[in-house]
Amino acid sequence: MHDDADDVSVERRRLTALAYRMTGTLADAEDVVQETYVRWYRMTDAERSGIRNPGGWLTTVASRISLDLLTSAPRRREQYVGQWLPEPVPLDLFVDHGRPAPTTAVLDDPFERVALDESVSTALLVVLEAMTPAERVAFVLHDIFDVPFGEIAEIIDRSPAAVRQLATSARRHVREQRATVVPRAEHDRVVRAFQRASRTGLVEELLRVLAPDVELRSDGGGVVRAALNTVSGADRVARFLLGIAGKRPDMRLEELETGDGLAFLFREHGDVVSVMNLGVQHDRVSRLWIMMNPEKLSHWRAPLSTAP
Repeated sequence: MHDDADDVSVERRRLTALAYRMTGTLADAEDVVQETYVRWYRMTDAERSGIRNPGGWLTTVASRISLDLLTSAPRRREQYVGQWLPEPVPLDLFVDHGRPAPTTAVLDDPFERVALDESVSTALLVVLEAMTPAERVAFVLHDIFDVPFGEIAEIIDRSPAAVRQLATSARRHVREQRATVVPRAEHDRVVRAFQRASRTGLVEELLRVLAPDVELRSDGGGVVRAALNTVSGADRVARFLLGIAGKRPDMRLEELETGDGLAFLFREHGDVVSVMNLGVQHDRVSRLWIMMNPEKLSHWRAPLSTAP
């Protein structure tokens, strides 16, 4: 095939964007993409020349590898130390690589389509974790990457009608989550109020900005110390956060933008130690996700190996 290497190399970043949304971590996404290219180059020149749409072939193979990975995910999660959270990434990490083509899918409710910034949010990725592997693949491919149902059916070995049902079921999960999503400006306003309250060091001030049923999950992966279980309730979460701040006075905070909205990156002695994303409901912080596992802070600690 003419310019074979160029034809497929330009797909790498898009495939990484797809695989990240499938798997929830950049390391897994890069493994998926690497295996996809291994399979491409294992073929003979004649076999590759017979593929009219290399990008479509790569998407199909990457999706199947991701599906296999998702099928084994429950067992991997059982062996994981503490809480498992998807890896947080910057809002613009996959800019211009979110969808391979203009939107073609037609939904009954246009507001059901997930915006690209939302599709890399911790909130949505947590929802995707609750889906079956087939639901997740169908949703990511169709609602985010605009792959037709017929092509998805071949990837997951289901009928197009079955794939439509999977996508509908997946959207139901997403719709339930999106019903509580506030506008970005409102989210950021509440998050900054939380930041100011945290700086006072007073439990009473934090209680003003935390929802009564707030939940905090931290992921250390057994690599660094983190809460093994979910911390629930405003008082417990407030004391937990202030306890960390008291034990680590050298930790410094930086604001950053993620798919969830305003978030925080923490450094200690110059090194990135955690990223905190927040969920907001009814003028209060309702969810906190703290990533502390160094293996899931790869983008913040070093450049992506897939960067051009």
